[in-house]
Amino acid sequence: MAQFVDWDLAAATAGALGKSGPRVSYAEATEVVGDLRRLTEEAARHVADYTGLRAQVSHPPVRVVDRRDWAAANIAGLREVLGPLVGRLGGDKKPGVLTEAIGSRLTGVQAGTVLAYLSGRVLGQYEVFSGDPGQLLLVAPNIVEVERKLGADPRDFRLWVCLHEVTHRTQFTAVPWMRAYFLGEVQAFVDASSGEDHLVDRLRRGVGTLADAIRDPESRTSVLDLVQTPGQRAVLDRLTALMTLLEGHAEFVMDGVGPQVIPSVERIRAAFNRRREAGNPLEKAIRRLLGVDVKMRQYAEGRKFVHGVVERVGMEGFNKVFGSPLTLPRIDELGDPDAWVARVHGPAGPLPSAG
Repeated sequence: MAQFVDWDLAAATAGALGKSGPRVSYAEATEVVGDLRRLTEEAARHVADYTGLRAQVSHPPVRVVDRRDWAAANIAGLREVLGPLVGRLGGDKKPGVLTEAIGSRLTGVQAGTVLAYLSGRVLGQYEVFSGDPGQLLLVAPNIVEVERKLGADPRDFRLWVCLHEVTHRTQFTAVPWMRAYFLGEVQAFVDASSGEDHLVDRLRRGVGTLADAIRDPESRTSVLDLVQTPGQRAVLDRLTALMTLLEGHAEFVMDGVGPQVIPSVERIRAAFNRRREAGNPLEKAIRRLLGVDVKMRQYAEGRKFVHGVVERVGMEGFNKVFGSPLTLPRIDELGDPDAWVARVHGPAGPLPSAG
């Protein structure tokens, strides 16, 4: 069977369409890369001290990348994981070789278009698809561009970003089962696809929808149209609960550590929140279609959950959330920390430690 998407064409398209970065001299670029590597190590110490979580598995050093490299890393990860998952679903539908080849090339162009757009906006990412346990990526041009637009102190802003992204790395390396659980849920989503409407066709329509929105911000279709079966909705609830926890935890940590080590953190947070809420019609359309608006709510809802749990049982008590997949919050518990505490700690729950 031909591949679901022509990944090589996706990479070429992303590289061709990606925006150029902000103007920096070679010396400035070298300084930024060195600074981000150093601040990643500093952030790792702060995150470990604040959370009590420490890596249980070895991980590669941070990769400071440009926009093209970020897109290439994500394409490599998607090719590694999603290609085989959707490829084995092709048995019930056998289009002609030419039809399938055209389809994979069209999807490659569309996927590359989406990744080119995202490559100009992502500041950092803990990428888990391409290998175990994952790799931390920091997109240097985007970090420099945003810190300039915000008028932020470069050292403070870079450390602030590193705190968030290092927290994600900590989540996946201090909790060795996390990556396998996440990938298992992705596979469960694929397995839950059934019926006459083939998942590959719907995935292709979803990628096409996103690419169309980049060209036409008035598009109204949502990628959530991919979620059609009850089984998929159940998996999506679990994935939503997990991502809300992980994003909220990262927000909680960066805001908890920030005031201690970043003098201008309040100004950075206020300016960054304004940036998140703003956006031209194209950006708003893409945010809606990609679920970024949902992700913004995840930041707030997840942070509120983490704060509520820590307030009740302390950081050590909160860390029981990482004990096993069974101790992760259910989607209905995200707005009710007491329910999670009662289920995991018992009705009374432990008292938080002093200080």
